[in-house]
Amino acid sequence: MTQVLITGATGTVGHPISERLIARGDGVRALVRSPERARALVPDGVELAAGDVSDAASVDAAIEGCSVVYHCAGLPEQWREDVGDFQRVNVEGTRNLVDAALATGVERFVYTSTIDVFAWTPGEPFDETTIDPEPRPTHYERSKQEADRIVVAALDRGLPAVFLHPAGVYGRAPVLAPGANEVLAQLAKREIPMLLPGGFPVVYSEDVADGHLTAADSAPVGGRYILSEAYYTLADMARAVQRQAPDAKVPPVMPFAIARAVSAVGERIAKVTKKPPLIPRGGLYFLESDSRPVSAHAQKELDWTPTSFDDGLARTFAHFRERGWLDA
Repeated sequence: MTQVLITGATGTVGHPISERLIARGDGVRALVRSPERARALVPDGVELAAGDVSDAASVDAAIEGCSVVYHCAGLPEQWREDVGDFQRVNVEGTRNLVDAALATGVERFVYTSTIDVFAWTPGEPFDETTIDPEPRPTHYERSKQEADRIVVAALDRGLPAVFLHPAGVYGRAPVLAPGANEVLAQLAKREIPMLLPGGFPVVYSEDVADGHLTAADSAPVGGRYILSEAYYTLADMARAVQRQAPDAKVPPVMPFAIARAVSAVGERIAKVTKKPPLIPRGGLYFLESDSRPVSAHAQKELDWTPTSFDDGLARTFAHFRERGWLDA
């Protein structure tokens, strides 16, 4: 039996990975900040290890006896009151996992990176070919760039790492967290009066889990794989939601100029109130960046097939209804 350590097991990426590992008979240990809270959120059979990726000692203790690591944890938000959180969690947390994995000699290190580390031209398809050498505009993106470089540097030290690069992940999850799922639920409940301009690429959470497991089992060390189905504007997404929830509406789209003005004012107010702005600058940049990742490499090398947005959304909304997340 393979013993696995996973971070982020209560999240949209880590949860379905944990389910699959348990189903195939692997031993799964999850590093969690609160075992009491996590017990209801992780699949049955997952062992809980109290700790935090930013606490090296807890990481060292959790990895003991594990031969495979899935590092899925991270801060995906585009705004934090303390921007140092991105460095502590995304960068130093990854460094702690890498150092512990090297010290114990794991057989595989599966790292959940992001499409944001690649170079692209807005509106044009891109693949895994070129890592962007320039710092990205947001704290989140820069932290993920630095974390990715830490894992790359560790390859030369013998870390058997593979890299997965999901687009915006939606689908079954133990909690309705900020991100694509929250937007989809808000659209269904008519809680969004105006759509922001732009959009983003998406991928179904179950497909992301499948990609991670296949890469862990068969990908060459250093392999990189974009996991993405397609790019959609928020208006496209609203229309897809309406097909699943007929009472939903397709709100009008706010012009970019107005969105930028609201974002700028909100960011200044947030510095005083210490509360998230209505439109975080990083979130607006994400929507404006017109990112069009292509997953042909994963489809060929991992025999990976993404679920269509309509099919994935139907399954997602069935889950939302079961959880009561669409109730008024």
